[in-house]
Amino acid sequence: MTVVGVAAVGAKVEVDGQGGVFGFVDQAKHPSWWDEGVAPPRPGDKLHVCVLDSGREPYPRLSALRVDIGIARTLRREE
Repeated sequence: MTVVGVAAVGAKVEVDGQGGVFGFVDQAKHPSWWDEGVAPPRPGDKLHVCVLDSGREPYPRLSALRVDIGIARTLRREE
């Protein structure tokens, strides 16, 4: 995912290679919220994310936190 916009509440991201497919990473679901050593998201940054809520409007809710990505991987293996 590539960050395409940033607001006080989070970042809008676009799926790489899928022009026009977007998602949203809440500020609390970006590592910079929890770690002062991590820079906040900026347009052009690349993020690895997982889907938290695909039905959220207007964009799916995503997370860039390692713990959430780890949980998502575990759940996919159980399917």
